[in-house]
Amino acid sequence: MKNALVVYESMFGAARQVAEAVADGLSRSARCTVVEVGDAPTVVDKDVDLLVIGAPTHAFGLSTPDTRHEAQKETNTPVISRDLGVREWLAALVLLSPTTRTAAFDTHVKQRWVPGSAAHKIAHSLVHKGLTEAQGRVSFRVDGTTGPLLDGELARAQQWGAELGRSLVDAAPASLDHR
Repeated sequence: MKNALVVYESMFGAARQVAEAVADGLSRSARCTVVEVGDAPTVVDKDVDLLVIGAPTHAFGLSTPDTRHEAQKETNTPVISRDLGVREWLAALVLLSPTTRTAAFDTHVKQRWVPGSAAHKIAHSLVHKGLTEAQGRVSFRVDGTTGPLLDGELARAQQWGAELGRSLVDAAPASLDHR
């Protein structure tokens, strides 16, 4: 069976919910681990066949220490990913296998057109590391800055995870999969 690692950054919980739903969909085809970016390994072992990374869109892309600090002002409860974000984690990331496939998602406010995408920035960083996208990046919509996710988005995330799992299984001939 294939192995997948889902790493997420989340401020108010929407990206975490999406990561868990993606993992639920993936779990039909792969062993799946979900981890918050502050606890994620910076060295990803060669046994990881798929690396899925997600984050909220902040200031047209990935969060910074300043935008995470500003997010904290939007709520009375502590934000989930306050110390380390995907931007910093990606800069330190080392993948031990060039064949690890990747996928990126973000959460994005529901407004008709908002420029920028955390998923685009994630995918761009991974391409610079020489990795291949398993499937196109996806945005999941939230109602306002602090959420919640719009109706149907968690089901869509689970379906996307299932599609990622199928593409992962279909990508390699069964005779090469010894695990």
